[in-house]
Amino acid sequence: MAMPDDLENQILDLPFKGVNVRQDIISGQFVNKDKLKEFLRTVQLCDLVKLSKSIRDQIYGNHITYSRKVFINLVNLCKDSCSYCTYKKEPNEFGAVMLRPSQAIAIAEAGKRAGCTEALIVTGERPETKYIEAKKWMNDLGFASLTELISDLSEKILVKTGLLPHTNAGSLVKKEMSMLKSTNVSLGMMLENASERLLERGQVHANASSKIPKVRLKSIISAGELKIPITTGLLIGIGETFEEVIDSLILIKDLNTKYGHIQEVIIQNFLPKMGTQMEYSRSPSFSYFLRCLSSARIILGDISIQVPPNLSPRIYSKYLHAGINDWGGISPITPDFVNPECPWPTITEIANTTYKNGHILRARLPIYPKYIIDQNLNRNFVHPDLKGYIEHLVDNYGLVKEEHIKHEY
Repeated sequence: MAMPDDLENQILDLPFKGVNVRQDIISGQFVNKDKLKEFLRTVQLCDLVKLSKSIRDQIYGNHITYSRKVFINLVNLCKDSCSYCTYKKEPNEFGAVMLRPSQAIAIAEAGKRAGCTEALIVTGERPETKYIEAKKWMNDLGFASLTELISDLSEKILVKTGLLPHTNAGSLVKKEMSMLKSTNVSLGMMLENASERLLERGQVHANASSKIPKVRLKSIISAGELKIPITTGLLIGIGETFEEVIDSLILIKDLNTKYGHIQEVIIQNFLPKMGTQMEYSRSPSFSYFLRCLSSARIILGDISIQVPPNLSPRIYSKYLHAGINDWGGISPITPDFVNPECPWPTITEIANTTYKNGHILRARLPIYPKYIIDQNLNRNFVHPDLKGYIEHLVDNYGLVKEEHIKHEY
């Protein structure tokens, strides 16, 4: 990421207090990691926020994006037991879901009528390996694996509705990702944090084998090797240290430098949920979250950064001043099944909030514009079977044509 002169001058003017990481920040090559951590931890928050905003403005101008989606909660059984999660259900528990393909397609069709362009397909982590009910559901539908089911469903959604599938099914292996490449414009999987410490007894991922960082990172690497755009992210406030946040961000940056496939990083604030082991844990402080968020922009450079607005309903506008450029997927018709207690603001409200803070809201597809308008990236990262579904939806900037918006703003 090349810095313009005025931004370089702003970096040079910051009070580094003897910590010389100016050139690392300007070049985007973080070789002095300990010094970088010291700087990001100790610099005045107002200076950090100002810098991150300047970097965002230089790269993205005044456009803030979102993806207009339907949330297809395909199966919410899961082999893991994370200490903060209410998404996972047991087979006989109220709220357990194992959709038939016809039900999923009906949701996508409703999304098409509402002007959506993304079909977000979400599942628990390999539920068929733990629950005979999930395996029977899958086999009765005629599939030997969950990935086969998702691939078939994604193709049906494409053909019947034109919505573009984006699947988040946890840690997939390379063969599974390859099966989804021709029907999914992108994939999603939260890293959450790269620290092995969070797997220890009493920590947040002690009973979640799929959250082993090496497993998650292997999936991200496999997506890069297959040239599949991927969204990942960090969950802030789950017992990590600030230094572990920075280590995780640098790791994401390095993988994207190698493969060029990390289209978006979600910086998500933890919220305690009733009935979970972390029910009485605290959310991250606003200042800590803002420091993590601003640091993410400084480290990640031109990788898109999203914060979910529904998780900070009263203050989400403040994140616009800390370097974000995207609000993530917002649905006009389906809830956030992972955080059902946190309804999304309406798209009209988000548009108005964005405008009042000096920006313009634009809809994007679940594949980011650069992979559409850059011929080299398009050739490498967009499967030929998907090009026809993408091209008629977008303008010359790779953003959704205005006529697809249903008059919310």
